[in-house]
Amino acid sequence: MTATPRPPLTILRAAPRGFCAGVDRAIQIVERAIERFGAPVYVRHEIVHNRHVVERLEALGAVFVEELDECPDDRPVVFSAHGVPKTVPAEAERREMIYVDATCPLVSKVHVEAQRHFANGDEIILIGHAGHPEVVGTMGQLPEGAISLVETVDDADHFTPRDPERIAFVTQTTLSVDDTSAIVARLQGRFPGMKAPHKEDICYATTNRQAAVKAMAPRSDLVFVIGSPNSSNSVRLVEVAQRSGANDARLVSCAADVDWATIGAIRTVGITAGASAPEDLVEGLINAFRARYDVQLEDIRVTDEDVVFKLPRAVA
Repeated sequence: MTATPRPPLTILRAAPRGFCAGVDRAIQIVERAIERFGAPVYVRHEIVHNRHVVERLEALGAVFVEELDECPDDRPVVFSAHGVPKTVPAEAERREMIYVDATCPLVSKVHVEAQRHFANGDEIILIGHAGHPEVVGTMGQLPEGAISLVETVDDADHFTPRDPERIAFVTQTTLSVDDTSAIVARLQGRFPGMKAPHKEDICYATTNRQAAVKAMAPRSDLVFVIGSPNSSNSVRLVEVAQRSGANDARLVSCAADVDWATIGAIRTVGITAGASAPEDLVEGLINAFRARYDVQLEDIRVTDEDVVFKLPRAVA
């Protein structure tokens, strides 16, 4: 009896995809802290938004908490890659805790920009998503009321500044490039003198991953984005795929999440991963397709990344 031949399938694998330099640095910081100080090492908030990464670090001795008051005074604490309000390290210093700040340097750049505009007397608009840890951290760099959050073009239409001549904007680093451009254009139309960042705040990794999805989506019957539902950059990749011509796009945390019964007839699938998703999850999804289809793999590469961030001195 001959085996039923597997249907042919082309998999388009986006490049770049997966870990960015800030995520890689943050994970290394937790690993090095455990090596240096021993377990447990506490981490305020998920170090990055990926459950698989968090569970691996928990197995090594990391304990994840939401707030600093859940940490004992005598154990080290790491602050997540998303950044924290200024009150958090201030409280750690008051309690004489050992702490290591794993904030992504590109998020720290946004903090510095906001502080500079505030010092110059400008009212600051932050384009971002309410409640996201990065937004909470950025708004927490300055006194309450110094930063106004704008999430949509409609918000931009209704924003009323104290002085239209003294406005500056910064953005969350993991936004949709296209959505953010539309919001900025609307604000600049209303306030031509609004100050912009010297260099775009949306990080290189977010921009590159969205560009790769735009390149493969028109050829894809279905795009899978590997990432967590609370990962802003991963959710944006699904939206970009849907807008860029893919017939369907889905967010999954790993191959086990795929509902194979709902896939239907497909000839080409695009696969990418958010900036906090490890590469082994990509390989796992490709292997799951190989078990069901006769797969041809094609890389869709839009650029190469060689960014590396130094580790803090405390764990270097």
